[in-house]
Amino acid sequence: MSSRSSRGFTLVELMVTIMVLAILIAIAVPGFQGVMRSNRIATSTNSMLASLSLARSEAIKNAHGAGVCASNNGAGCNGATWGDGWLVWNDADGDGTLNNGETVIQYTEGKPSLVGDAGATTISFDPRGRRRSPQDQSIELRPDECGSQPLRRTLQVMPTGQVKVRKDTCQ
Repeated sequence: MSSRSSRGFTLVELMVTIMVLAILIAIAVPGFQGVMRSNRIATSTNSMLASLSLARSEAIKNAHGAGVCASNNGAGCNGATWGDGWLVWNDADGDGTLNNGETVIQYTEGKPSLVGDAGATTISFDPRGRRRSPQDQSIELRPDECGSQPLRRTLQVMPTGQVKVRKDTCQ
């Protein structure tokens, strides 16, 4: 029997521990990226829902209307897609468009990893909280890289002003 006491790790034990740790990280990272993408799209969807609700409540409160539009700088409805960002405005003249002198209530910056559709980029509400447009209006949001995960969100604005969210897989 040896009278030598053991202190610390041997080089072999340390190398085995590092290899096991590297294997665990290699397995966990792809799954973690999927969770991060899912959380980002959920945050963006909730932010858009909050903006639509704010616009609708402002439309009812001010008796003229309000709206939400795609915006890349918060100064005007100049965004090409909802991924550029969006703003909520008080529609003082009730025409459904953002004009000079109308108050911007809230601006939400776009996210570089968010892709929005280029369909209807303005959604406005009348003084009763109903959607002004007679055509169906929806907003599609998805991450720029989502593979086959169900990360595409379609927010459909109903004629009554209510919003329904549908989850789909990305194509």
